[in-house]
Amino acid sequence: MTVHRGKISVAGAGGQQLISPYIVGAAPSDAHPTVGDWLLIDRNTHEAVRVLERLNLFKRRAPGDPNREQMIAANVDTLFVVASCNQDFSVARLERYLVLAREVGVTPVVVLTKTDLTDDPGKFVAAASAIEPGLRVEPVNGRDPASVARLAAWCGKGETVALLGSSGVGKSTLVNTLRESSSIATQAIRPRDDTGRHTTTAREMHRLDHGGWLLDTPGMRELQLPQAAAGIAEIFDDFILMAEQCRFSDCAHGAEPDCAVRAAIAGGALTADRFARWQKLAAEDSAASHPPKRRR
Repeated sequence: MTVHRGKISVAGAGGQQLISPYIVGAAPSDAHPTVGDWLLIDRNTHEAVRVLERLNLFKRRAPGDPNREQMIAANVDTLFVVASCNQDFSVARLERYLVLAREVGVTPVVVLTKTDLTDDPGKFVAAASAIEPGLRVEPVNGRDPASVARLAAWCGKGETVALLGSSGVGKSTLVNTLRESSSIATQAIRPRDDTGRHTTTAREMHRLDHGGWLLDTPGMRELQLPQAAAGIAEIFDDFILMAEQCRFSDCAHGAEPDCAVRAAIAGGALTADRFARWQKLAAEDSAASHPPKRRR
């Protein structure tokens, strides 16, 4: 239900309790439980015995350590990628979350909050929608139940929805409104730069009255992707398809002759900004696939 430092909160037939997150004999980090997992627990010792097979697992490279991965959530049906309609809005950041969703195989929905604080929410909707054909984008006022009600379609009985996004974009406000509660603390953004502050400090599941589950996560200013070649290929399929028309199969899309990608950028079919983001993510994926060896 919740991941704390050194403890996890679990719920079952015997109620809710705190136990150790470590499983004896489990070597890989993702063999240990994270929020959203189903566990077998010893009824006598109350220790976790095994993590049951997962539907999926969200994780990222640990900040500051390219050799280590950090689990975010498991067994998610829908991902709400939350961004706000202010100067903190970032297409590049949205692309990273969408790559993560596509890599894991979970349906993403971009939720644009704070629509009441802008005169033109349509420009934010257009910018998000342009990332990927058919991407579902929902602009909402997180404090207005009538506005947030459009998200209920993904929060039905037995459905688990995870919320990912930066600090201060309104994830906790959305959870409160969907739960018809104000039990989760929220904080205002800094007015000088529209940057949010951390409110949620632990990954936690919240039960909805009609049977769905919301999985709230702390804001992440840094999302270093794990190996995500498939997710990158889906989000940047326009570049992938164009690259197949280059003269050389190993074209780096620089000074090589007959580069279809550079020609498409020059002709306006593709953009230089999006090309730079694609190259950056591809380089990160390559680095994640071949991390530097640690010195003894």
